[in-house]
Amino acid sequence: MPDLLTSAPSYVRELAPYVPGKPVEDLAREMHLHPAIIVKLASNENPRGPGPKVLAAIAAAANEINRYPDGNGFALKAALAQMLAIDDAQIVLGNGSNDILELATQAFLRPGDEAVYAQHAFAVYPLATHARGATGIEVPAHEFGHDLAAMRAAITPKTRIVFVANPNNPTGTWLAPDALETFIRSVPDDVLIVLDEAYNEYLDPAQRADSVGWIGRYPNLLVSRSFSKAYGLAALRVGYGAMAAEVAAILNRVRQPFNVNAIAQAAAVAALADTAYVDESRSINRVGMQQLRVGLDALHVATLRSHGNFVLARVGDAGAVYQSLLRQGIIVRPVANYGLPEWLRITVGLPAENERFLVALKSALHP
Repeated sequence: MPDLLTSAPSYVRELAPYVPGKPVEDLAREMHLHPAIIVKLASNENPRGPGPKVLAAIAAAANEINRYPDGNGFALKAALAQMLAIDDAQIVLGNGSNDILELATQAFLRPGDEAVYAQHAFAVYPLATHARGATGIEVPAHEFGHDLAAMRAAITPKTRIVFVANPNNPTGTWLAPDALETFIRSVPDDVLIVLDEAYNEYLDPAQRADSVGWIGRYPNLLVSRSFSKAYGLAALRVGYGAMAAEVAAILNRVRQPFNVNAIAQAAAVAALADTAYVDESRSINRVGMQQLRVGLDALHVATLRSHGNFVLARVGDAGAVYQSLLRQGIIVRPVANYGLPEWLRITVGLPAENERFLVALKSALHP
């Protein structure tokens, strides 16, 4: 076995696997708690259950689970193309938007290449980069967000991909459309810009960039989005990327044939049609965010202004506070692996969940 393991590339053996938020079932088993009393605010999920239109689509699709899904995702691509006003050949479907990020690195990175991303940005950027044997260039953050000027300066002839998250996870920072487009315009044509907009639907409409519309002017731009957040389909794992048709054709060469299952595709089509659900989710999130901010301010806990469905809070000994919260049945997300050892990321929950967290946090901070 040792000989077999050493035959794997060193850049793969040296990877630290991605660690997701703790599942409710794990905490229930470890702490001997009933799952019904556990509040999970760790993974930036939509706390609402799926809407009736999505549930009906799932039930209908379940009748055909003995069949392979449409490997080209015709119906979902058609719905997305109509919404985005682009050709369906410009869309690549993914097993969550994470899959789109992976496909981009698989298609465009080789050992010796470089990818540029910001400090405190999504952990998958360095993971996907290093998995290809490429070098990650982490650019120091500015006020916990992307320093676009420094990121542009970090681009070299070896750079093949630049990752930009807007809003950013886990800090919640946001880049104004004008500044973002100026940066995109400055990037060399032979560098792929991956604009990760997983939390785009939580932005007020006036804050959203016409990022998909920019693709016609900047064919090296790839915009990735997710159904896991505002659309409430995290368990089904479905996302998409919008890009130039020529770039999509390259990604489709490395994409798994059936990477988005049939139930996920049907649910996503129904979710796109239920615009009221997303609008209500954004409204509920806004109210919940204010509830958390007021409660955290009352506890004298510093926070960053967030444009997503989560808030980053500075609690001091984050490891100890996290463990105390777990014992009380509350799951949040420690972010020491993002270079933020004193901070916890808290997903905005429903009002009762937010209140449970605030009460538990008071106990954890003042035992």
